[in-house]
Amino acid sequence: MKKIDVCLTPELLHQYDLEHKIVVVVDILRATSCMVSGLANGVKEIVPVSTLEDCKALQDSGYLAAAERNGSKADGFDMGNSPFEYMDEKVKGKKVAVTTTNGTLAIHKSLSAKEILIGAFLNLKALTDYLKNKEEDIIVLCAGWKGKFNLEDTLFAGALCHHLKNDFEFACDAPLAAEAMYLTAKNDIMKYMKDSSHAKRLAKLDVVKDIEFCIQESIYDVIPYLSGKSLLSKK
Repeated sequence: MKKIDVCLTPELLHQYDLEHKIVVVVDILRATSCMVSGLANGVKEIVPVSTLEDCKALQDSGYLAAAERNGSKADGFDMGNSPFEYMDEKVKGKKVAVTTTNGTLAIHKSLSAKEILIGAFLNLKALTDYLKNKEEDIIVLCAGWKGKFNLEDTLFAGALCHHLKNDFEFACDAPLAAEAMYLTAKNDIMKYMKDSSHAKRLAKLDVVKDIEFCIQESIYDVIPYLSGKSLLSKK
């Protein structure tokens, strides 16, 4: 039977064989939530890059540039890492270059996969419906925080595993644990997450509204996927 697995941090990704598999990259707070929001709201394409220098080079060539480090907008760029910035009229029809502390790095570490998709609570149903019909094994890659485990990405991984458990076998204990966390939290994810390190970090930056937005389930039906160097939408 086809399998689904969860990699709890990119630092563990070397233990996984990505060839012939689908990788779902997730960075709930906030990179992948921004990517889903942007493509759902008219962004033409998103180019994820690892460094501020690469992002600045694309900005100089005409891209809108979104850059975040340690939760805050990097100096000299057009946008930070809030999903609300990706809903602004100025982004419609535009190409956006983006670099973040964790999410874009996780994408670049997944390049040997057969297919790379972007996951968020915001597109959970669309992603679930698409993956049910795939024959490849799936690895959910949690971006984490600077190489460490984080709560919110694992909660999403658990949600996706839960919704796919009738179609995919859990590959090991990580999907089982992630699902158990999600089932414990699902009736009030905001309350469950309030003591998490990144929720506290963002609360200090006065972006609680971003957290509340990013944990909404299935409000968009877009599925960002990596095509060459760009993220495009399957819908």
